[in-house]
Amino acid sequence: MRTTSNAFAPDAISIHPRALEVGGEWVASFAVTGYPREVHPGWLQPLLTYPGRVDVSLHIEPIDPVTAAGRLKKQLSKLESGRRHTSEKGRLIDPQVEAATEDAYDLAARVARGEGKLYRFGLYLTVHAPTEEALGDEVAAIRSLAASLLLDCKPTTYRSVQGWITSLPMGLDLVGMRRTFDTSALSAAFPFTSPDLPPPDPTSVGAPSGVLYGFNIGSQGLVHHDRFALDNHNSVILGRSGAGKSYLVKLELLRSLYRGVEVFAIDPEDEYARLAAAVGGTHVRLGAEQVRFNPMDLPIHTRTDGRRTAPRDALVRRSLFLHTVISVLLGSELEATERAALDRAITATYQRAGINSDARTWTRPAPLLADLASVLTEIDVELAARLQPYVTGAFSSLFSGATTTRPEGHLVVFSLRDLADELKPIGTLLTLDAVWRQVSNPAIRKRRMVVVDEAWLLMKEHAGAEFLFRMAKASRKHWAGLTVATQDTADVLGSDLGKAVVANAATQILLRQAPQAIDEITRTFDLSMGERQFLLSADRGQGLLSTGTQRVAFQSIASPTEHHLVTSNPAELAENPAESRETESAFVELDLA
Repeated sequence: MRTTSNAFAPDAISIHPRALEVGGEWVASFAVTGYPREVHPGWLQPLLTYPGRVDVSLHIEPIDPVTAAGRLKKQLSKLESGRRHTSEKGRLIDPQVEAATEDAYDLAARVARGEGKLYRFGLYLTVHAPTEEALGDEVAAIRSLAASLLLDCKPTTYRSVQGWITSLPMGLDLVGMRRTFDTSALSAAFPFTSPDLPPPDPTSVGAPSGVLYGFNIGSQGLVHHDRFALDNHNSVILGRSGAGKSYLVKLELLRSLYRGVEVFAIDPEDEYARLAAAVGGTHVRLGAEQVRFNPMDLPIHTRTDGRRTAPRDALVRRSLFLHTVISVLLGSELEATERAALDRAITATYQRAGINSDARTWTRPAPLLADLASVLTEIDVELAARLQPYVTGAFSSLFSGATTTRPEGHLVVFSLRDLADELKPIGTLLTLDAVWRQVSNPAIRKRRMVVVDEAWLLMKEHAGAEFLFRMAKASRKHWAGLTVATQDTADVLGSDLGKAVVANAATQILLRQAPQAIDEITRTFDLSMGERQFLLSADRGQGLLSTGTQRVAFQSIASPTEHHLVTSNPAELAENPAESRETESAFVELDLA
């Protein structure tokens, strides 16, 4: 036994006040006496990944509930007594004492409810270096790193031997400088906890799947996420104007194309034109000359063999969809009598065009909105008069003919910039309907992504919000993912339908938030105080990626080529005016014969 122990023992130890010379190297030990108020999973990762040799030792001792309750009561008495004494003397309140008192009350409440336990936690560091001079540099670097983590390190002066032994894997704490931790804080300090997202298959040694979103702010690792590996493939992105929301959406869109995902994007500000032109996509500009969408078209699918099919209830579905269309056009919900009149008018309009319940008649040319208004004149004159601006008036150009475009291709972008503001909600609805026809085609099964940028344009209309909710619920069954991005958080979270759309998104991304909206964001996503402050002060492109059980802070990154395609910064685009010109749209004619 003596021979075995001597094999692991150093030849000699030279003791100095703040360091030891152990064998042929120098070591210095520190005890951590100050901690940040909040810690996150993997908060010790920077210490563990330090390029030099550093021993990180954690000593944990559980405290029985009876003793914990007594100590908390005594500590609360001390803090409360100090606060009252300060108040009686008319002195300024110490912010640190106030924070400590609040934390003590919160901790006592959690322990009393059985939501956690208390532990005595000691954190010690031992730095190694080949020479005494090198040790001084390593100590300065470690203390700077610890200070950046809000850790207060004290050297074990005149106790260097005890500090070194405490850092050895012997289970001996000869320094005894510990701090009380609760269960959640202790679990976050577990040495093998990582702030990175776990891979879908931990046993896989291959490259991570999914899309690269950026680098992890906590660990500097890369954040890869595959939304198609989750229970549903939907994503919601919330951020204030200028937070980098559209930049991140376009970056994810471009990298999804690399993986063979078919993408449809609804672009309210014509920001996707350069991206569509660069990758050979189709750019449809609503509001331009000869661009028409007929809302009365039946959902006819073309199979791979050229045959045209439709769902068994295609006529009924289109009739129900027309109720939504008319509600969005009129900007209000229809009364019961108006819905009944509209339903009779829709049926009569299709019958006059030779389309009835017989599926063989569904391939005939569909009637127009003007035909529906003409029939409504015979049933409900007032309702027909309200539709006149969209039939013969100033807003009729989008509906004045048969559909001229069909969304086909690996990337289809619908631009709404040329549409009047009054037509953008209905334009978004009609493009979503056209996209849904492609997504729900049972003859073609492939991964698809539908992007709705500035979704508040549709969410502010109740009928439009209902359509978006139904799409979010059903897209998973068709191997599609809906991406909802908006800067108007109040419109999304201020309604039950908006909250339902968020709840049906397994991937949730929060970028920088406005102070006026942060309270609602905090309640909806159950953010901690640290996450709340992070979202208020986040730089452009920084945000929180939540995948249900995991939440990670990241910074989006792009290559120079990707940045050129996805940026919408006017200053950068002004430097290359020739490259930032509007790209001619590519249209695909729809043969209704």
